[in-house]
Amino acid sequence: MSRGRTSPPPAAQIGWGYFLDVDGTLIEFANTPDAVHVDEALLGLVSRLHQQCGGALALVSGRALLDLEWRLGSLRLPIAGQHGLERRDAAGALHVHGAPTAAIAAIRLRLQAVLERHPALLLEDKGMALAVHYRQAPALAGAVHRLLRRLIEATDEPLQLQTGKRVVEIKPQGFDKGTAIEEYLAEPPFKGRRPVFIGDDATDEHGFAVVNRLRGLSVKVGPGPTEARYRLPDVAAVRAWLSDATKEGKP
Repeated sequence: MSRGRTSPPPAAQIGWGYFLDVDGTLIEFANTPDAVHVDEALLGLVSRLHQQCGGALALVSGRALLDLEWRLGSLRLPIAGQHGLERRDAAGALHVHGAPTAAIAAIRLRLQAVLERHPALLLEDKGMALAVHYRQAPALAGAVHRLLRRLIEATDEPLQLQTGKRVVEIKPQGFDKGTAIEEYLAEPPFKGRRPVFIGDDATDEHGFAVVNRLRGLSVKVGPGPTEARYRLPDVAAVRAWLSDATKEGKP
């Protein structure tokens, strides 16, 4: 994984296909997942770009699909949730890889019992995946990782650990943001377009790898090692870069 400095991406174009992470990329992180704010300026920007690029814009997030759709209000977009485990395509059809399992249910009960003793930790039940956020208790990071690793090792189901920024998650194997992007690229209106993926976290590296292989633009937000070939410093810079594409698309 590259640790060197990467340059800003070239000017955005409406002829590309856009895949955008949400938390830490389009909106700032908050202390809890429920506390994030999707502002009207962002909704307007994403709506304009979605329209001007012929619908070839999708959100690709670790959040649950229903959570994202609720936050978008009346704006309807292609969305991949739970790191590719669920996906709404550009035609509005829902694709779900798997279902909540007995192992996930059993792990949820174990985690609830543990987290009752540590109220600063937050359990996010996404349906097919479980995430433990330790943003308000960073000193517990090591203990949280060890606990979830032991819970995975105690089950025969094909589960994996997914780490992120002050969060660790248990999810089924075989699907990630990269597989979601590949699925979109096989469908209109994304098919045949140069893919662009923008993300800020370790969970986005699968997407960067796919986009790099397809000669697209992979863009890391913020500092840190990455396979992405370009970099933007923060959420504000991402919004400004995307906004330039909407200006380029005006007659």
